[in-house]
Amino acid sequence: MREMTVEDEQLALHALSLIDLFAFNSGDTEQRIVGMCQRALTPVGPVAAVCVHSRFVCLARTSLDRLFAPAIRVVALVNFPYGGSSLEPVLAETRAAVISGADEVDVVYPFRALLSGDQQTGLQMIAACKEVCGSRVKLTVTLETGDLRDPQMILQACRNAILSGADFIKSGTGKGLAVTTSQAARIILESVAEVGGQVGFKIAGGIRTFDDAGTFLKMAHARFGPQWLNVDRVRLGSSGLLDDLLVRLGVQEENASRL
Repeated sequence: MREMTVEDEQLALHALSLIDLFAFNSGDTEQRIVGMCQRALTPVGPVAAVCVHSRFVCLARTSLDRLFAPAIRVVALVNFPYGGSSLEPVLAETRAAVISGADEVDVVYPFRALLSGDQQTGLQMIAACKEVCGSRVKLTVTLETGDLRDPQMILQACRNAILSGADFIKSGTGKGLAVTTSQAARIILESVAEVGGQVGFKIAGGIRTFDDAGTFLKMAHARFGPQWLNVDRVRLGSSGLLDDLLVRLGVQEENASRL
């Protein structure tokens, strides 16, 4: 591991402030959610958000408020991770998340429907979820680009999601085997550029190290400039990344994750 320069340290601190921590396993417990919320307050500053299944939204929000961390956002994972095509369960989950106090909803795009040639399901689902979220709750649309694969398919999904009201486009769930590629990230950034950078960019899936984070942040910086790289426009979806950053910043020993 190379020695951190001043520039590296600044980049690491910036990356940490953009992290979305995840608890997305079916066996997650209340204890684990509380532990993740505690972990979100690091010795060098807070992360951006914690991401939980909709049933844990209230617990996460309460836990963060008790830690005097109201600025850390709670993101509800919806239609996760399989990206089903049935509208009503997704809307019910979204409503429950909003009622429970979610700051953001992260819905997995029905990518298998798109792969089969069905664009309408995705358009309708995202538009309906946005209507439930309204203006207060931000909507992330997760594309699972590792499954879509084809650049034109990824571009079409991005455009459909943006057209339907997405506030963020995210590259993957982090549950798939395929990692987010630089090509997929560029396609998302291209789609965001088509609307003047008014939609955010989230990366998840295979982003585990300081170098991984730096690669994607530099891509976003090159496209939109430094002012765009803020919590309302860019997120890094990874829990493993936090460990690497804390080790490199000298506030955690290697292999000492608290989750």
